[in-house]
Amino acid sequence: MHVELLVPGLIPRQDPFDLLPRMPALELLMARGRATRDEPCPLERWLGRAFGLQETAVPAGALTALAHGLEPGEACWLRADPVHFQTRHSHLAFLRAGELELSREEADALAESIGRHFGEAFALRAVEPKRWCLRAAAPVALQAEPPVELSGRDVDSNLPRGPDAARWHAVLNELQMLLHDHPVNDAREQRGAPAINSLWLWGAGTLPREARAPWQSIAANDPVALGFARLSGARHAPDAHEWRATAASEGRHLVVLDVLRATPHSDRYRELEERWFAPLLAALRAERIGMVTLHVPDAGISFETVRGDLRRFWRRAQPLASYAA
Repeated sequence: MHVELLVPGLIPRQDPFDLLPRMPALELLMARGRATRDEPCPLERWLGRAFGLQETAVPAGALTALAHGLEPGEACWLRADPVHFQTRHSHLAFLRAGELELSREEADALAESIGRHFGEAFALRAVEPKRWCLRAAAPVALQAEPPVELSGRDVDSNLPRGPDAARWHAVLNELQMLLHDHPVNDAREQRGAPAINSLWLWGAGTLPREARAPWQSIAANDPVALGFARLSGARHAPDAHEWRATAASEGRHLVVLDVLRATPHSDRYRELEERWFAPLLAALRAERIGMVTLHVPDAGISFETVRGDLRRFWRRAQPLASYAA
């Protein structure tokens, strides 16, 4: 069995590195394995390439809709994720996605108000509290990065771009005024929670006609990964911790672990070490699996380790921060 872990956010891109815990199993797998480098890219683009998508832009909206049991059809879909823009000196910046707690009831109330206001202009679905989909009435030429990739960065310099950008910027301005006095946001502000003051549009496009999975099974919480899995016909589980239920004893199996992408907290690192890296290292030593591959797409690096590599004792384990560019 070949187990591949896709872990965006694993290698930090900025300080403080001293908050990272030591992770003996992970550090050993990385030190003894064979490293290969590629162009850094967001999770969605890595998945698009892996599943054989030729286009650079990944239709995250349509794939998310498919992952949640909707029928994307031939329509253009976008992700329309709820966000909070916070004032920093003279500009607006994205709040880190992991800090934006949003209940199912709040998401439904906000989405219902927005849908009622805009009528037939588009259809909005809060498929998860923090992951929404928008079905457009016509094709949309719009490009933007996922909001989780923009945490702490300036809003104005990262606004959606493309031929239809001006029209959708106007829609967002109208939407922001609608959200400003919404009862959900009034209640959030009263208890000290950040208001949902906009939606972030990204991942525009129609569902690809096909996808090719190089894996026998895919386990993930990420809806883009699950959408690709459903489109390709691969076995899949909507929870990374259920991967053993989908995996056979042979073949390649992908597990997407995206908990560090939104919340790079030291506890998350420890959880990954205890639940994934240490057990997989033990399984590799015991020959219960034949290979472990670790992909870190936003760092543009992968590590491939087989049992024989563990004998390379001269390759000393290094702290995770030493791999940061």
